Amino acid sequence: MIVDDAPFIREVLSHIMSSEGLEVVAEAKDGTEVLPAVRRAKPDVILMDIVMPAKSGIDATKEVLQEFPDIKVIACSTLDQQLMVNKAIEAGCVDYITKPFQKEKVVYSVRRAAEQSQKEV
Repeated sequence: MIVDDAPFIREVLSHIMSSEGLEVVAEAKDGTEVLPAVRRAKPDVILMDIVMPAKSGIDATKEVLQEFPDIKVIACSTLDQQLMVNKAIEAGCVDYITKPFQKEKVVYSVRRAAEQSQKEV
């Protein structure tokens, strides 16, 4: 699942995932849409933007993990948001990737998180 308030970022991440044979089961444009989408789609991994309007990715991560503790969340941030990345890790994110995205890093993080998710099932 991809969560980002920027349509272009969602499109880039979706393209990266599909080019590597990874299925995007849902998207959300802000933190308020995350939990309902997770309930419907039941993703293994969420790529979660940290800074979004309405509800932050950190708050959305906490909500998701409270209800679905086995889902793996990867925080997405820009390079100048290290404090926010730390908060995201404290909230339960298993990894983080930085914008602008490096395809190899995104794919590696998602595959690793998916493997962790499968081991716990």
